[in-house]
Amino acid sequence: MKQGGFTFVLHSHLPYARRAGRWPHGEEWLHEAASETYVPILNALYDLREEGVPFRLTIGLTPVLTEQLADKLVLEHFLEYLSGKIAAAQSDIERFAESGDDHMKYLAEWYADWYLKVQSTFLNRFKRDIIGGFKLLQDEGYIEILTSAATHGYLPLLARDSSISGQLQVGRHSYVNHFGRQPRAIWLPECAYRPAYWVDGPNGHYRKPGIEEFLAENDEKLFFVETHAIEGGRPVGKATGGVLGPYGAIPQRYVVPIPDYEEPTHRTTYQPYYVRTPVVAAMGRNDRSGMQVWSADHGYPGDFNYREFHRKDGISGMQYWKVTDVGLDLGHKQPYDPYWAQQRVADHANHYSHLIEELVASYTRDYGKPGIVVSAYDTELFGHWWFEGPDWLKQVLRNLAASDVVEQTTASSWLEQHPPEEILDLPESSWGQAGNHFTWKNADTEWMWPII
Repeated sequence: MKQGGFTFVLHSHLPYARRAGRWPHGEEWLHEAASETYVPILNALYDLREEGVPFRLTIGLTPVLTEQLADKLVLEHFLEYLSGKIAAAQSDIERFAESGDDHMKYLAEWYADWYLKVQSTFLNRFKRDIIGGFKLLQDEGYIEILTSAATHGYLPLLARDSSISGQLQVGRHSYVNHFGRQPRAIWLPECAYRPAYWVDGPNGHYRKPGIEEFLAENDEKLFFVETHAIEGGRPVGKATGGVLGPYGAIPQRYVVPIPDYEEPTHRTTYQPYYVRTPVVAAMGRNDRSGMQVWSADHGYPGDFNYREFHRKDGISGMQYWKVTDVGLDLGHKQPYDPYWAQQRVADHANHYSHLIEELVASYTRDYGKPGIVVSAYDTELFGHWWFEGPDWLKQVLRNLAASDVVEQTTASSWLEQHPPEEILDLPESSWGQAGNHFTWKNADTEWMWPII
């Protein structure tokens, strides 16, 4: 009997870069992410589907990203990008053959085949339609696609309520246009949340709605927050003093209290909670499973056998080296070996799968009820930053589909089957540095917020 649930929650987003130039900045952001992340992840999921593996996954595609990946011009440029990569690898084959470097020649051949596969599956398997590829998986029940704010606006710091409403409504419209249904859940940009609070304006003292109230108006029943927002202490507003940190005068929020509020006896990311009223729920990121991948010091992507992201060939731009040692100078990195990297993928997928089983079983044993492990990451971590990430993701999903302990699910499906039992008063928070708004409102960015 399954003891609890698990879902990956992947957040996919890139800024608007259509026709914004090419390398080293501009539209190639999209092309790199499509070739290294979105198409490889689709290939992994479609492989599992064809194998009959009953996997489940939650993935957010922001409106900005969705519109660009559905744009014909962007996709034409993507094919040009792939042709350029294939040509560069083929040129390297000749260069390394002439220099007598057999291993580098092998790697160039490997890269040529790798990009040819991306090109072939994009054209033939997905019919030049990345968004349609994800839509089919949602239509068949394998994945849940989350919506987001229209331009990935940082909602808690938008001064006008109409701006927040507009961000959410336009995001929802884009979602319906591309996926043919209403979204059930949303990924708030940067997991940024604020509760309702009182302000003094030209017309007197008035109440600003909490983010969850805007979501309720938009019929979005679930969002996600960082670990500390649930497991930390009860909020007292945006700050305990009149200003936040060293970044200048940011007014304190006077949070609207919840009448007869009772603090949950045990705040945990293993359970969903209603936020302030029993309408919209929140789920928190599981930190233990998350750091197994995120951590720069202890996470899987730092394994010495994986491909080094930062060192590129001076002629072709190909990445022919492995991590070797996290602290090692780039000039001393050793050549990459795909075979040994795949051995580590299998090891790490098995380790992670056992970890998830242990976390689920431990929670059920300690608290006598099922819980869910929500493992949230930026999608672009898989493939772009951690080259082997899509293969690891595929193996974890395959492993857990065969688990007797863990039920793979999507976030909204779990919420429907296990509705919240308690109401939580969430603090202002984000998943940025320090868990607050500093990354987006500080001495360097203060000037732009009055304009926004």
